[in-house]
Amino acid sequence: MIIHELTNSEAHPVYKALEVANGNRQYDFLRSIVAASLDMGRPFLSQHVIKALNFQAITCLHIAAGEYRPCDVQVGPHIPPPYYRVSAAMDDFINQVNRNWESADPIFLATYVLWRLNNIHPFINGNGRTARAACYFVLCLKLGGWPDGAPILPELIRRERNEYCDALQKAHDSFSATGSPDLAHLFSIVERLMNEQIQSAQAAAPLQP
Repeated sequence: MIIHELTNSEAHPVYKALEVANGNRQYDFLRSIVAASLDMGRPFLSQHVIKALNFQAITCLHIAAGEYRPCDVQVGPHIPPPYYRVSAAMDDFINQVNRNWESADPIFLATYVLWRLNNIHPFINGNGRTARAACYFVLCLKLGGWPDGAPILPELIRRERNEYCDALQKAHDSFSATGSPDLAHLFSIVERLMNEQIQSAQAAAPLQP
C-alpha cells in the first residue's frame, strides 16, 4: 500500500496521519542507531544509515522508500544531480564526511551533512526529513550522545523553514558558481537552534537546594 498513489495528495488526512507516525518512528530509530553506533565504537556515517532514515520517514507513503531516486527532479530553483550520478555523489559525500570526522567541528560537520543531502536530493521523497535526521545523527555521535532538550534540532530546523530554505539555496548557488558551498548562514542557524535545544534542557532542570 502506497498512500500517495491512492490519494494523489500529501494533504489527505490519511497521508498526514501516517506521515506523523512515520516521523515518530524515525526519531525512535534515530535514537536507537545513535546509541548502537556509540556502543559498538563505530561513530561514522554510512549510506546504509541514510537509506534507513529515509525508509523510516516515507515507508507506505511513497514508492522507493530507502532507495535512491530513479528519475531527475527539480526542487524550486535548485536542480540536483541527474539520477544516474546520485550513487557516485553519495559515495563522494560519505567519504568526505568520514575523512574529516575526527578533525571537523561538530556543528560544522552536521551543517555540511544537512546541506549536501539536500543538494544531492538522493530520494524520491522525504529528503528534508532524512537530511535533518542525518545531520542530528552526526552531531550526536560527535558529541558522544543524545543531547538533552526539546524540541530537538531537526524539529527546530523545520520550524524555521523559510530561513532554512533560504540558507540552503545560498549554499546551492555558491556551490554551483564556485564549487565550494557558502555554509555560513546555514551554520549560524544550526548553531543557534542547537543552543536553543540545550538551553531548553537547562531551563527545565530542577533548581538545586
